[in-house]
Amino acid sequence: MTTFDALFFRFFQHYKTKKSKKANSIATFYITFLQCSLLLLLGVFFAGFFRQMHIDTMSATKAWVLFTLVVVFLYFKNWMQYGGRKRKVLNAKMIKNKKLTYNIWLLWLLPFVILGLAYILFQAT
Repeated sequence: MTTFDALFFRFFQHYKTKKSKKANSIATFYITFLQCSLLLLLGVFFAGFFRQMHIDTMSATKAWVLFTLVVVFLYFKNWMQYGGRKRKVLNAKMIKNKKLTYNIWLLWLLPFVILGLAYILFQAT
């Protein structure tokens, strides 16, 4: 089980009690948002690195188009992965192990902190 699986089930368990019908959608959105923010941070880092190395690999427009395509792919991958049987199997494994004790507010803050770091890194390059 990956870290993203554990975070997904933390969100799923938290929102299952409050919004049972939308819990899966909220957790899928969160995982996709977290993965996209990490992808953006890596992209900004490598763009700055390649710019300082004077390597022209891709234009900015092509990079944004590629980022958008990857975001759509990540959303559908997460939707397929956490929407079906695998989610039920992983949920059974999570219930056996132990309750996750991540603070939900800190988990919601994590993607925004990553986006802030990406913005700072973008301004520095």
